[in-house]
Amino acid sequence: MDEELDNIIILNDEDGKEVKFEFLDLVELDDEEYVVLLPVSENEEEDSDGEVVILRLEDSDEETEEESYVGVDDEEILNKVFEIFKEKFKDEFDFVDGE
Repeated sequence: MDEELDNIIILNDEDGKEVKFEFLDLVELDDEEYVVLLPVSENEEEDSDGEVVILRLEDSDEETEEESYVGVDDEEILNKVFEIFKEKFKDEFDFVDGE
C-alpha cells in the first residue's frame, strides 16, 4: 500500500515522460541546493538498483511558483552532495559502495 505518497514527486524526463521519485533529502552545498531522489518503480517486479538521482534546484519561477531541477554533470559536486547525504542518513540506510 502507498502510505508515503506525500514524499513522491513527479518529474518529466527529456522525452516528456513522467517519472516518479521518492524525495529523500535537500542538501545545501556552496550556496546551492540539491535534491536527492530515489526513482520509484511502477512495476513491483522491477527491482530498483537503489541508485539515487541528484539534481540541482533552480530558482523557482515567481509567476507559477514551480521549482525546476537541473542535472549535475560535475562528478566532484555529485560526490560531495552524496557524502553529505550519506553522513546524515548513515543510521537509516545501508549504503553499498559501488564501482
